[in-house]
Amino acid sequence: MNTITLEQAQTIVRVTLAYAREHDFEPTGVAVLDVRGALTAFATEDGSTLGRAQVVMGKAGGCISMGVGGRSLARRGAEAPQWTLAVGNVLPLGLLPGIGGVLVRDAAGKPVGAVGVAGAAPENDEAAAIAGITAAGLVADPGSSEPRR
Repeated sequence: MNTITLEQAQTIVRVTLAYAREHDFEPTGVAVLDVRGALTAFATEDGSTLGRAQVVMGKAGGCISMGVGGRSLARRGAEAPQWTLAVGNVLPLGLLPGIGGVLVRDAAGKPVGAVGVAGAAPENDEAAAIAGITAAGLVADPGSSEPRR
């Protein structure tokens, strides 16, 4: 099974948080899940809100469980909020349909994990996640905000 390694996950956390500091984001949290949805690396900065851990797990968990990036989940949630609620209730980590959840792929395009980031505006959370994923030598898939055809 291809999955994100501990070393890659730790790189994602380190670079994501460094990106957040460089851009003066609010205290940020980041969770990295492997291809099974198991937590591989996690950190929240001092001053993060109490719910930050659950938010980043929900962002990442939705991505790996559904096999799409957070933008796709956000779009689907806007189109069918009842779907989001129903599916979120059965997924082990829930489903937080928002930008800032990014599916992680290997060079061949296969999913190997997911990252959830929270602490700034959603687009900034996503940019921080992409910086971390790229630094780990992996491919970020944030999904698509475009309507389905």
